[in-house]
Amino acid sequence: VPTGTFYTTSHITITGFTNAHVTMPDKTIDIVIPTCIRTITPDANGYLPPGTCGALYKYYPSFVAAVVAAVAFGILTGVHVWKAFLQYRKGWCWILVMACAWEFLGFVFRTASTKAQDVTGLYLMTQIFILLAPLWINAFAYIVLGRLIHAYRPATHSLLGIPAYVFSALFVTLDVVAFVVQFVGGVTAGPMAPPDEQLRAIHIYMGGIGLQQFFIVVFLGLAVRFHIERSRAAGIFLPALDSWRALLGALYFALAMITLRIVYRFVEMSSGSTVNSLTTSETYLYALEALPMALALLAFAVVHPGKALSAAAGVEDDMPGLFGMV
Repeated sequence: VPTGTFYTTSHITITGFTNAHVTMPDKTIDIVIPTCIRTITPDANGYLPPGTCGALYKYYPSFVAAVVAAVAFGILTGVHVWKAFLQYRKGWCWILVMACAWEFLGFVFRTASTKAQDVTGLYLMTQIFILLAPLWINAFAYIVLGRLIHAYRPATHSLLGIPAYVFSALFVTLDVVAFVVQFVGGVTAGPMAPPDEQLRAIHIYMGGIGLQQFFIVVFLGLAVRFHIERSRAAGIFLPALDSWRALLGALYFALAMITLRIVYRFVEMSSGSTVNSLTTSETYLYALEALPMALALLAFAVVHPGKALSAAAGVEDDMPGLFGMV
């Protein structure tokens, strides 16, 4: 007996009716329904061979790798909670804490999923948290540059005539747009969805990461503009000014890691539902998804915004507006 997803046709008859104005005869419509027939028993961890009914993974996911990733992101979450709320007391850094927490939860769900590989709910939760967590890091980078502009351009608190808080709000809003598009694509691209729906969802998600990368490129152009102008104004490399350069370096690095991850996801999904090496090997997930995001979060832990945006650095972190309160 073959296994997999098949299509059956259901014939539904709508009873006709007659009234004073019109007579409608009986109408039969055909609805094609995907039907999954499982004849293979999953192993102790719920594994099913790729292509068979109910198979969620195209490889055998590693429990140990998922645990290591979850522990790493758990540690990073703890570090950023300490730095944001205890060491530097920068409440607005909760956004970076959220990035860590979402990565942590994503790999916690993945750890559970490796032991229940045929449970769709665990698989979807894994996908949602891991696919969307980088957008929190992206939003944080946007806010950091806005605060740098406000703190280190005291005469105008602006760049190209745009107030720093408006600058941050604008790019975070664009990030939210990318977030929503990716969320729609991510939640509808479930492995049990019909192939045409999966392909449509993949295209939506790819559009979302394409938007995200476009916004990053525009943002980087503005960041470089600020960097050049600030370097000219600073002149000699004074110790009190070193922190902003280091923070910009961390910001560039984090966005480079996000870009690497976007390229990976774009190539992975560009073939649609067709199998390729990126989808059949778990190594790429950890090398091009988990590791870059961990390094981006580590960069902001080593060069925390709380140091560059403090009285010790000779500036005040008092940006007004919405982002002065979050």
